[in-house]
Amino acid sequence: MATLRAAQREMTRKLLLDAGLDLFVSKGYAATKVDDIASAAGTTRVTFYAYFPSKADLMKALLSERLNVTLGRLPSAEHGSTERELVAVVEDGSRERIRAWLAATSERWDAIRPYATTAFAAAAVDAEIRALLDEWLNEAIGDVKEGLDRADRFPPGTRHFRGVLAITELDHVARQWGPGTWGVGREEMLDVLTESWIGSIGRR
Repeated sequence: MATLRAAQREMTRKLLLDAGLDLFVSKGYAATKVDDIASAAGTTRVTFYAYFPSKADLMKALLSERLNVTLGRLPSAEHGSTERELVAVVEDGSRERIRAWLAATSERWDAIRPYATTAFAAAAVDAEIRALLDEWLNEAIGDVKEGLDRADRFPPGTRHFRGVLAITELDHVARQWGPGTWGVGREEMLDVLTESWIGSIGRR
């Protein structure tokens, strides 16, 4: 019986997360109310609050649980979460490794986009989400810096900033690019993005 209850709780939580994401994408984060999410999930406001203290907490769960899983990010004592492969790719710094990693990451952009675009929209109206998003981006920036530190490439004082440039650029492209966007197809987009990363963090 306890196992059944646990499964039911997990299903309700999943339904709330699914409904929240769908509504944030279709209506916008600011326009979506707790009652909207509860109703779309087939439950009540009281049930919603039994799982999430606020709409912002549901958004946090979407980022920390689902988005990190989709991106392959794991808990890290050093800086919140990490993607070890990104650290290794930056440490290597070769054109081949960087382009292969960017190509593999781009395969996940369609899955990532609803979470990332919603997070940016939420950050515009919610200081709590803005802080969380900044923290999340800084974790990815930390991966780049760690790779550069391991390779001892570029002046130490510039490595964090180089990570900022690389991750900010990647995040924007991942959220905005689609076939034909900005006049480039996928392969050309990857070629140009690789060139940019080589310039800012790679081996020349």
